[in-house]
Amino acid sequence: MSDNRRRSERFPFNGRAKIHFGVGTLARDCTVIDISDGGVRVIAENLEIPETFTLIFATGESRECRLAWRIGCEFGAQYTSRVEPPPRRYMAA
Repeated sequence: MSDNRRRSERFPFNGRAKIHFGVGTLARDCTVIDISDGGVRVIAENLEIPETFTLIFATGESRECRLAWRIGCEFGAQYTSRVEPPPRRYMAA
């Protein structure tokens, strides 16, 4: 039996986004695999992900995030800002 430590339900997303590492850096492409009220699971190839970053969704919404875990090019991040995530209508069916 696995230990689910998530505070909110995760939903499939499979949408494009950008990761911005801060002032003076270019936003880089990534793919959001799933999303919840508390965070996201992302695939970003060939990127060294810092402890904190901004995730910019294709809708224009952005969220400040903190890296939670990483395995290869896949990682999970917890939201540190309190802005609402993109509406679920933007999620892939």
